[in-house]
Amino acid sequence: MANEYLLEMTDITKSFPGVMALDKAHLRIRPGTVHALMGENGAGKSTLMKCLFGIYHKDSGTIHLDGEEVSFTDSAMALQHHVSMVHQELNQVPNQTVIENMWLGRYPTRYGIIDHKQLVKDTQAIFQSLDLNINPNAKVGTLQVAQKQMVEIAKAISYHSKILVLDEPTSSLTEKEVEHLFSILETLKKQQMGIIFITHRMEEVMAISDDVTVMRDGKTVITASIKEITQNDIIRYMVGREIGERYPQKKVQPHGSLLKVENLSSKHPAFEGVSFELKEGEILGISGLVGSKRTELLEALFGCRQVGTGTISLRGKEIKNRTPLEAMQNGFAMVTEERRSNGIYAHMSVEFNILISNLNKYTRRGLLSNKLMAKDANNVIQSMNIKTPSYKTPIATLSGGNQQKAIIGRWLLLGPDVLLLDEPTRGIDIGAKYEIYKLINALAEQGKGIIVVSSEMPELFGICDRLLVMSNGRQSAILYPEQTDQVEVMEAAAKYV
Repeated sequence: MANEYLLEMTDITKSFPGVMALDKAHLRIRPGTVHALMGENGAGKSTLMKCLFGIYHKDSGTIHLDGEEVSFTDSAMALQHHVSMVHQELNQVPNQTVIENMWLGRYPTRYGIIDHKQLVKDTQAIFQSLDLNINPNAKVGTLQVAQKQMVEIAKAISYHSKILVLDEPTSSLTEKEVEHLFSILETLKKQQMGIIFITHRMEEVMAISDDVTVMRDGKTVITASIKEITQNDIIRYMVGREIGERYPQKKVQPHGSLLKVENLSSKHPAFEGVSFELKEGEILGISGLVGSKRTELLEALFGCRQVGTGTISLRGKEIKNRTPLEAMQNGFAMVTEERRSNGIYAHMSVEFNILISNLNKYTRRGLLSNKLMAKDANNVIQSMNIKTPSYKTPIATLSGGNQQKAIIGRWLLLGPDVLLLDEPTRGIDIGAKYEIYKLINALAEQGKGIIVVSSEMPELFGICDRLLVMSNGRQSAILYPEQTDQVEVMEAAAKYV
């Protein structure tokens, strides 16, 4: 008789210095199902999965796979037992090809030589089964974030997985790409795979999941069939209380002219002919499909990308942001999309990551003042509600959402006039999102201008005064959320594709 559960994790406990990360947590996955794993950042979701995958060694508890007790000492052992995990922060080798990343460390050989024909054949077979249109010989570093995500999923499936863990797999995907991923998951369900789906997007949980488990403070709060639970129930279990509106009310109206961008183009033609005005107290959203050059526009504004033509003016005076340092001196700040690769100093402390852009402020007679640094770091930790044992804790040990809050806090200390946010709430739970929205509103109330790139349409409609839509490197529309709908935005996003 087949086991009712493909995976059973029972009474899993794991502690780190100063924090109990998991407290007798449990999780049971049925074959042929998508099981949503929900919880706020720091609830223990990723830690539980890392204990399953052998990245962390549990302190106590048991794990049964297909009825047999297992305890993986490392990720290689987990993969050998057909347990795969696609992490939220992708670990890829950018200078190697898609094929090389797919089969790294396990190339097929013939007569002791790598069998390139077999490599291509195996890769194409997996891509075909998943309906992926990605060049296997392309360097991974040249791919869009969404394509990199799909390559990682294909790689995980190549291990003939029984259990597939997806940590925030849709955070960089467009609606169409999410639909494609969901069709892939339906195919995998038919193969009796158990899929653990970690996400903060409620609509997706209700659409694709069969079961849901909610964690809070390292404990399992509830497991239920998706048919027997509502979105509001899940949110209440996650936060331990009722939650009201998902988007805070904005108290100020945009006024005066802060930033004017005219006919802006980047040098290696990524985008062209972008013109807009940003008012004081305005939140301007930038929407578009993956590849529409939304990020490239922010990079040009912040001096990370060379401007070809056009002008940027701040309060009526033309400025040149030729480097990020120059942009910072001109009152610009930018939170990047890829937190791990270009947002944090992973092995340094939370304090270091918060203060690194503003160290001159803490210098007294040529020496850094530890007292002043500790004060500001702790103020940011408290105001942003960053869950960390100490300001001296390495930031890499924090959950993704808490890392993101530390990065935003870093820039807020600079008091910028223009804040550029690229996917600021990617991988962040509902409670933390609300806190970030309140911070954005507070900055707007101070007369700052905020530009937000987001792939989440409800977010853009919920927090923005206006929407600038990009389509294949060109500006296709400027819309007002209260006068438009998601269909019109998507039509504008596809205008030049």
